[in-house]
Amino acid sequence: MAAVSRPSSDLSSYAAIGDGRTVALVDRRGSIDWLPVPNLDSVPVFARILDAENGGCLEITPVGEFEVRRRYVARTNVLQTTFITPTGTARLTDAMVTGVAGRLPWAELARRVEGIDGEVAFTWRVQPGTRLNTAAPWAEQRDGATILRVGETSLAVVGQNHGDPTTVDDGAGPRVEGAFTTSNNSRHLLVVVATDGEPLHLPHPENVDRSIDRTVEGWRAWSREFGYEGPWQATVQRSALALKLLVYSPTGAIAAAATTSLPENPRGGKNWDYRFAWVRDLAYTAHALVRFGLREETHAAISWLLRTIRDNGPDLHVLYTLRGTLAQDVTEHDAPGWRGIGPVVTGNPAHGQLQLGVYGDLFAICRTYVDAGNVLDVATGRMLAAMADRTCDEWRKPDSGMWELPEIRHYTSSKMGCWQALRDAVVLAEAGAIPGSAERWASERDRIAAWIAEHGWSEEIGAYVMHPDSTDVDTSVLLHAESGFDRGERMSQTIDVLTERLGAGHLLYRYTGMDQEEHTFVASAFWRAGALACVGRHEEAVAAMDDLVARANDVGVYAEMISEHDGAAWGNLPQALSHLAVIGAALTIRDLVATEVLDGR
Repeated sequence: MAAVSRPSSDLSSYAAIGDGRTVALVDRRGSIDWLPVPNLDSVPVFARILDAENGGCLEITPVGEFEVRRRYVARTNVLQTTFITPTGTARLTDAMVTGVAGRLPWAELARRVEGIDGEVAFTWRVQPGTRLNTAAPWAEQRDGATILRVGETSLAVVGQNHGDPTTVDDGAGPRVEGAFTTSNNSRHLLVVVATDGEPLHLPHPENVDRSIDRTVEGWRAWSREFGYEGPWQATVQRSALALKLLVYSPTGAIAAAATTSLPENPRGGKNWDYRFAWVRDLAYTAHALVRFGLREETHAAISWLLRTIRDNGPDLHVLYTLRGTLAQDVTEHDAPGWRGIGPVVTGNPAHGQLQLGVYGDLFAICRTYVDAGNVLDVATGRMLAAMADRTCDEWRKPDSGMWELPEIRHYTSSKMGCWQALRDAVVLAEAGAIPGSAERWASERDRIAAWIAEHGWSEEIGAYVMHPDSTDVDTSVLLHAESGFDRGERMSQTIDVLTERLGAGHLLYRYTGMDQEEHTFVASAFWRAGALACVGRHEEAVAAMDDLVARANDVGVYAEMISEHDGAAWGNLPQALSHLAVIGAALTIRDLVATEVLDGR
């Protein structure tokens, strides 16, 4: 059997499925080219997206030519891919399945193929990779099943009506492969189950087949609790489901993305690991979840964050691991990367940076929680009071800014984040939610606003600048239209300057100079749409939003960046910040824009 050896050349080809612990990426040909097990941040056993030769994959693909139509089952993260061939049509359903009581204690990937009409010949293979060249796979037979091992990870391949599996090792590492042909109403199943450093459960195919349908119903039950009525409803729903995939259910942490090392720059270098929990992303997520009425995820995420901050204090860190520890140094792996664009890394260098804006993110989370009618515990109240005092002391320091830059400067958006922190600290103190000196915090809040007015605004260009003594501009200031720092003329003028200097239609580069280094940043474009609504430019906001929601891939997934030249996706995916920006802009526009403007779209 000929082995397909290349990952998809277009990141827009990938859809994501998951189970609350890990995420798999499925391309349009039916190949799974990314799946870390057992956890989202594990070194991946299947990573052909980063290493075409040794990364590993799970394929189910028709023989010969075919056309593809695909969609998520409505209101779920279960993917259906329909293959249309000259001889017939068949449908592939992919799910990371759940059990009767919820998430399984092991990873279980189920792939069901149903014959719709005619006949379609399929080949399949399960080929584990080398875990980014850190482990050598091997195969063994146990109780009639093929067991594949990679380091401490054990995998089993079982199925039903999936042909006669064969274990092959021709020098490229062991793989299990087979073939079958669909007919009208036929049903075929391939299952891969995995554990790490623990015994391996071998499931019965009939139970797994039922689990696919149970998983569909589980996602639909979650979606029924999701409350959003307004414009771009399908897009908002899909973005909420994408975010749900990034919630690491064992702790409640929220990963910034499902992948590592997918490049932002075609020349390489800007390859990061985003499988960590950023305070910033969690703040935006909590804000959205509260507005959607999703209480359980909100409480889990906020409780995890506050406990994690206390456990790793007294400093407030930019990011944490999904288990609530401090991130370690970056490890570079001997793997070529997507399209050969390296490096391939685990870990993230931002963990040791000072980013003052994170104070604003922390207080925004807590104020959102309290405003929704919840109560902070005593330890959290004391910690927040201490953090407000620290903000008063530290806001004058230079930092790395939101973009995690090596140049330490007085970034305007960082000062705006400190203003937001003290604004919310005062509100929480006056509501009796936290102890402390609200008068001091209010005084420093006003000093920060005065500093920004003097140093963060440029009369020369008529906009907020990235940092003082510069005419560089930065889209992160747009977040502070939503925060309430400025919804007036200065912010409106800043939007125009950002559009002129960083814009590509409705798309935006992150900050000055990035058009020479990377592609447009999805979140920045949606921040602009929301900011337009905040400053009263409602028709422009709606026009921008209409354009941007059409730029997701065919199943509604956004990566980190979009090429202005060909619309291709770049960077890690699914990207939490991108989907959060979609949701934030939609909610802001819904709440601020007149009905007649929305109806006139």
